[in-house]
Amino acid sequence: MLDAIRWDTDLIRRYDLAGPRYTSYPTAVQFNSQVGTFDLFHALRDSRKAQRPLSLYVHVPFCANICYYCACNKVITKDRGRALPYLQRLEQEIQLIACHLDPAQKVEQLHFGGGTPTFLSHDELRQLMAHLRKHFNLLDDDSGDYGIEIDPREADWSTMGLLRELGFNRVSIGLQDLDPAVQRAVNRLQSLEETRAVIDAARTLQFRSINIDLIYGLPKQTPENFARTVEEVISLQPDRLSVFNYAHLPERFMPQRRINGHELPSPAQKLEMLQRTIEQLTAAGYRYIGMDHLALPDDELAIAQEEQTLQRNFQGYTTHGHCDLVGLGVSAISQIGDLYCQNSSDLNEYQNTLASAQLATSRGLVCNADDRLRREVIQQLICNFSLDFAEIEQQFNIDFQGYFGALWPQLQEMAKDGLITLDRERIEVLPAGRLLVRSVCMVFDAYLEQQNRQRFSRVI
Repeated sequence: MLDAIRWDTDLIRRYDLAGPRYTSYPTAVQFNSQVGTFDLFHALRDSRKAQRPLSLYVHVPFCANICYYCACNKVITKDRGRALPYLQRLEQEIQLIACHLDPAQKVEQLHFGGGTPTFLSHDELRQLMAHLRKHFNLLDDDSGDYGIEIDPREADWSTMGLLRELGFNRVSIGLQDLDPAVQRAVNRLQSLEETRAVIDAARTLQFRSINIDLIYGLPKQTPENFARTVEEVISLQPDRLSVFNYAHLPERFMPQRRINGHELPSPAQKLEMLQRTIEQLTAAGYRYIGMDHLALPDDELAIAQEEQTLQRNFQGYTTHGHCDLVGLGVSAISQIGDLYCQNSSDLNEYQNTLASAQLATSRGLVCNADDRLRREVIQQLICNFSLDFAEIEQQFNIDFQGYFGALWPQLQEMAKDGLITLDRERIEVLPAGRLLVRSVCMVFDAYLEQQNRQRFSRVI
């Protein structure tokens, strides 16, 4: 069974190293300022010629309230009027990008993220969707995967009705934790009733899928009180769950400085939370997809994993990895063919650049042949928990063991430790290694190796 996991605490402690989440390879850490608008136009032209389907990501950065744990690109404001100049520039960007694509290219996937997308008024949401439909080929038959992130404190039945009317059929609901003490510690007071009301509305309005986000490792969390949150969430019966590990990096993310570090659970408590959560969810019928994601067996992610068509991009696990991903809005990332590019993360810079009729592309990367090869290897491992060497050899015209010969001792060590099986034909990630699949992927990350060499001095 793909969802089988074996919990091995000793193995987890040895291999639980900091490393990329591999929503892309190369990762965003490798992006550089040498990539700009010209590269984006060139990639869009290639997409148009190839008539590839599209996935659109739209970033709405505004939030009315700050959540102390948040590491997203956001703007905290009570002034709803700040959305108007942003939307004007966003619509300008939509128009500039769309004119380089073919109207025949269908938008199979659409996702509004943030921030809080429902910070926008109903009229603003209507206008933005109308503008997207005018310039992109959005599907009208409800067959696309059109999702939006929801803060239940910023949505009600009328909001959900509007979103369904506009074509959204998936919702991702931020919950994080239901314990009032934890909520106060991270400045996110949100009742179970508020969350249930939004879910009830989504079900009544026939949204296709409901995802709930949880975070473990927050201040004042314990294995016991987090288990109670998970039980309540199971009773809500979401189709998917994302269970994220809170990374406390106050030196990088200013809001996290308001969190009392002494109130954070210990590493051992965090491990216990994760173990109990996975046990609770699998007992309730959810399948472990990989990393932070679980889904019901009839969910499209679970089915895609069974059929080995699951992929991964900047939006996480997806069934639309074959689409060109076009990111719109401040800090949004695009993946078009072999190009990765990101808009400026500074709101004023983003708006000012577009005000001068220029796209706000600020950095990126064009994959070379080695990047493409390693990207496919990492994609196979992180999505399928297996890698067939013959497929890679045929696709990239290499001898796998010859090309990656220098990595063989590390892989053999992982095989000896019981993370993987390794022979001349394939790698299989074992149940004890599935929670640690990022560590297996890191072996194939050429850039990570370079960074480590630069970071550490020689022992002697």
